[in-house]
Amino acid sequence: MDRNVNVNLNLALLKRLCETPGAPGHEERVREIVVSVLGPSCDEVSTDALGNVIGLRRARRVPPGQKVRKLMLSSHMDEISFLVTHVDDQGFVRFTPLGGFDPKTLTAQRVIVQGKRDLLGVVGSKPIHIMTEEERKAAPKLEDYFVDVGLPPEEVRALVSVGDAITRQRELVEVGDALSGKSFDNRMGVFVMLEAVAALDHHEVDVYAVASVQEEIGIRGATVAARNIDPDIGMALDITVANDVPEAKAHEHITRLGRGAAIKVMDSSVVCNARVVAHLKALAQEHGIPFQVEVLTRGGTDTAALQRSGKGAAVGCISIPTRYVHSVIEMCHKADIRAAIDLLRAFIESAHRESYAP
Repeated sequence: MDRNVNVNLNLALLKRLCETPGAPGHEERVREIVVSVLGPSCDEVSTDALGNVIGLRRARRVPPGQKVRKLMLSSHMDEISFLVTHVDDQGFVRFTPLGGFDPKTLTAQRVIVQGKRDLLGVVGSKPIHIMTEEERKAAPKLEDYFVDVGLPPEEVRALVSVGDAITRQRELVEVGDALSGKSFDNRMGVFVMLEAVAALDHHEVDVYAVASVQEEIGIRGATVAARNIDPDIGMALDITVANDVPEAKAHEHITRLGRGAAIKVMDSSVVCNARVVAHLKALAQEHGIPFQVEVLTRGGTDTAALQRSGKGAAVGCISIPTRYVHSVIEMCHKADIRAAIDLLRAFIESAHRESYAP
């Protein structure tokens, strides 16, 4: 990991974004933060029927006769979460996941059950002391877990209903030159978008900054927003895998912490526009922004929704390298976050210069 401890980041905003609950379809608390931050940076801010936030910042100082193109940014607000499916006779809460999830990351975690009021709970499972030999060897399954909110059954039933959201509870902390916490997927992308838009100066494209909903369950919010906006150019902001850990071979790293913003070439949902990729690389070199190239063979992002909008858009994605993805100890390097903000700003301010045509 490269050393860079003197990185200027708005950690207070990032902490609010990451620690605020926002399950798919229940993003309202995060949405309030996004609207309040986007307001001063945009000419218009609106919310659509699905709950996407759309901030429009119109082009500045466009030469007479030049067509103004639409650039849509997209970063999703939702996080891997759960929904209540049952409250049993003892007051224990059963749940189903919202989004892809590795069951083993649930062991010994705290959660927030969003019932009639927020309830702090712990995720419980069968103690190892009374497991059979076969149970000890078996990989954990979601049905092995339940939530214990520490209240009598009648009180739990009065406060918790089937369909209530459950989110994981963990604070953002600094770990060396890195940050660790929950929901970096994708509050980190939201943060990068908000900070880049706030820092904009001269740009000759109309910028639509979209904080999308329900990405973790099928890229739903970005799909609707992209159809309505019909952008010429699309840029997604999301995290990506940094598998630069012990036992991983070099070709399995995908990205590495501290090596800069990741410029996506492809993931399992999209192949990015080659000219957009080339432009991002050139901008990074021109401005001295550290970068690395990302090829992610599994996993999708809002980039796919941007590409399929209307007549089709030239798309790219700036990713933030992240270790321990989809856990509560996700980790990002501060310098990589800064690089992603700077690269996005440079792209917005120069997007009018390129055609991106095949």
